[in-house]
Amino acid sequence: MAKRYPLEKYRNIGIIAHIDAGKTTVSERILFYTGISHKIGEVHEGAATMDWMEQERERGITITSAATTCFWTPVRELIKTSDQEEKNKIRSQFEHRINIIDTPGHVDFTAEVERSLRVLDGGVTVFDGVAGVEPQSETVWHQADKYKVPRICFINKLDRMGASFEYSFNSILERLTPYAVAVQIPIGLEENFKGVIDLLEKKAYTTEGDNGETVKEIEIPSDMTQEVEDKRASLIEKIVEKDEALMERYLNGEEISLDELRKVLRKATINNELFPVFCGSALKNRGVQMMLDGVVDYLPSPLEITDFKPIKGTNPKTGEEIIRQPSDEEPLTALAFKIATDPFVGNLTYFRIYSGVMKKGSYILNSIKGNQERVGRIVRMHANHREDTEEMSAGDLGAIVGLKNTSTGDTLCDPEKPIILEKITFPEPVINLKIEPKTKADQEKLGIALRRLADEDPTFRVTGDSETGETIIWGMGELHLEILVDRMKREFNVEANVGRPRVSYKETVKGNSEAEGKYIRQSGGRGQYGHVKIKVKPLERGKGFVFVNQIKGGIIPQEFIPAAEKGIKEALDKGVVAGYPMTDIEVTLFDGSYHDVDSSEAAFKIAGSMALQEGARLATPIILEPIMKVQTITPADYLGDATGDLNSKRGRIEGLSDRGMMKVIDAMVPLSEMFGYATKLRSMTQGRGSFTMEFSHYEEVPKSVEQQIIEGKK
Repeated sequence: MAKRYPLEKYRNIGIIAHIDAGKTTVSERILFYTGISHKIGEVHEGAATMDWMEQERERGITITSAATTCFWTPVRELIKTSDQEEKNKIRSQFEHRINIIDTPGHVDFTAEVERSLRVLDGGVTVFDGVAGVEPQSETVWHQADKYKVPRICFINKLDRMGASFEYSFNSILERLTPYAVAVQIPIGLEENFKGVIDLLEKKAYTTEGDNGETVKEIEIPSDMTQEVEDKRASLIEKIVEKDEALMERYLNGEEISLDELRKVLRKATINNELFPVFCGSALKNRGVQMMLDGVVDYLPSPLEITDFKPIKGTNPKTGEEIIRQPSDEEPLTALAFKIATDPFVGNLTYFRIYSGVMKKGSYILNSIKGNQERVGRIVRMHANHREDTEEMSAGDLGAIVGLKNTSTGDTLCDPEKPIILEKITFPEPVINLKIEPKTKADQEKLGIALRRLADEDPTFRVTGDSETGETIIWGMGELHLEILVDRMKREFNVEANVGRPRVSYKETVKGNSEAEGKYIRQSGGRGQYGHVKIKVKPLERGKGFVFVNQIKGGIIPQEFIPAAEKGIKEALDKGVVAGYPMTDIEVTLFDGSYHDVDSSEAAFKIAGSMALQEGARLATPIILEPIMKVQTITPADYLGDATGDLNSKRGRIEGLSDRGMMKVIDAMVPLSEMFGYATKLRSMTQGRGSFTMEFSHYEEVPKSVEQQIIEGKK
């Protein structure tokens, strides 16, 4: 089957931003202007196409990243003619296929952002034209840096009271990257926002029609001509700096053509050397079409991405590195980046194909799990609407219906040419709560619901407390767990009693120690004998657990060492201060002994576990607590109350700044002190204050608080 769009006409992009920057509204406009939806859905009316879960519509926020496919021909080409036939010719020449993944802005759903970034080739970062760069924008920006995702920026909401393009643009330069370049400036602000000026073309555009569907060129306002000249000169300087030959011609006073400037800016954007900044108001239907032109002009196709982000993997049998090219001729290589439960079709596995072709009815290998599965149905997604297709090829994003054993981050490949792509790493959950079914009938349904939700969301964990028999669920924040419990009720009809949220503390050690574990059991027949000596020392925060084997000369036979390591690892699950999991510890196995007849793997496992408990006790064990990065926004009148309140929560104020008429407080606060903060802040500021919070790091708990944790009061 011939492919209608060559790979260079593909764009796989994500819309990423802080909560409430208008990201989903931007996505809705894109769907409307590209003809995917024939009516604009508004978030504030609870009718957005991309936000299709009930909870998303009620809360007006995006929870799951939805994938959709649309097509775009640059507006600047189409407005050259009013003749329909000519327009069709232009479309056949310039039309691009854009696969969009809409990601959530709320920090509790960071896994959704992380997994989407892993499969994107480019991103559109949306900023609020009043607030500029907000905390979650920084987090997402740095996540995108980690995955080397080229980005363009869109400063939205320029029609709002207090909007300032300059303030928002400067906040990007100061807080995110000095390499942002304005390729557009707005005409007017707030209620006078009329349109945008393209600095490279030196042309002004506005939109007409009920939904802004008609783009029209207008005169540049006379009071802006000098500003346009100055800003264009500064933009061109930044572009030509990225190309020596162009730089030379520019310095010699030569006029550089528009096409050459675009070409160099495109290359610099793809290499993450420059970040073009667009502007507009999605709600007022201005600027979105130009931003889509920017997606086509400056963001990479799957072919270009491999220059700096090659498709690397390893051979599961030999461990050798394999490099694949983005071509239909190569063996199938795809990454499952999301698992979703659909009420109509069951399990949906979203995937991105990096190379090769996936056909309906063929067999694919899950190289992580080592099992083969048959591809029953392949669907192309338009938010929650599905379109069946026979096959998909390199560069495509789609979903398979009904895969049984695939989870997020698994590689799907040709069974004859196996490959394992790099896994997606997710942050550890920091908050947990107890959950129990209300009735016997709910018991089984609860188990199914929890398993399904854990399959979908890698930052949601389910554990059982072996002593009390309770089920404990873990997540990234109060809202995360609240929505998961809500989904359980609605989607799986499970009624459950939920405990209050608890902080996920950890334990570690501050000192070094040596300890031994000796397990000797004599009973009637063959006995048990295991004996190990270990050294315990602390590691820096975030390093987890490291095991070092220093056994020489067969003091302990090789086959018992993995058992000792397993015993040590299992003992880490229950710390010695208050029973929390231990982390950031290095354990060195350096000595021990064995018995020719009585030694066994089980005995060494128990000996390892005993040694670690003893070693941890001797190495000054401490409790660690999660510290959150909090940003509180409050009217100036309540600044004193808000800072005093954060200080009383053991918070460290890191900075104060102004945002229009509001004051912004940046602070680091222990998570245990933040429960119920939303209600308190609202009552303290007469409903006008707001805050965002995200996990920052783990820190040692003060001694006074440690005692409360041990007694179970915290």
